[in-house]
Amino acid sequence: MGAVSARRCLEYVLGFYFLTHIPITLLLDLQGVLPRELYPVQVRNFLKWYCAEFKDYLMENSPAWFTSFLFCELLFQLPFFPVAAYAFFKGSCRWIRTPAIIYSVHTMTTLIPVLASFLLEDFSKASHFKGRGPQTFSERLTLISIYIPYLLIPLTLLLFMLRNPYYNHEDKRKKK
Repeated sequence: MGAVSARRCLEYVLGFYFLTHIPITLLLDLQGVLPRELYPVQVRNFLKWYCAEFKDYLMENSPAWFTSFLFCELLFQLPFFPVAAYAFFKGSCRWIRTPAIIYSVHTMTTLIPVLASFLLEDFSKASHFKGRGPQTFSERLTLISIYIPYLLIPLTLLLFMLRNPYYNHEDKRKKK
């Protein structure tokens, strides 16, 4: 009984993650790839404030490699979010296993260069950033702390799909 309730608890957490990721993606992340006219001034101003406050140069002035990640988020991840939210809130949907594994690996793969950039980029010398970006180690850690859940939750999802006996159970089919 405890394993089932622990599984359901994690399914609810994952459902909440995917549900909350929909407005974050639509309102903030996709401003980097969609026409700015689609967004009200207040939403555009919120993104400007966020970029200035947390020195998130990727969202402010996206390099081509980061823009390609935003396109992937638009084309592949965003359609998956409501499906995943449904599956995890409903619970016991074994069919979500393969799409969840694909999502988690893709997301973790895109987060590695993002986090590496925050840690290793020399913003004072790179002309592309015009002196913007985190300068101190504390500013870098703050920015990393905003992005790290999008690495850790997909990692948790991947391990959950691979290790949980419910989702990892292979049905034995009767041979005819």
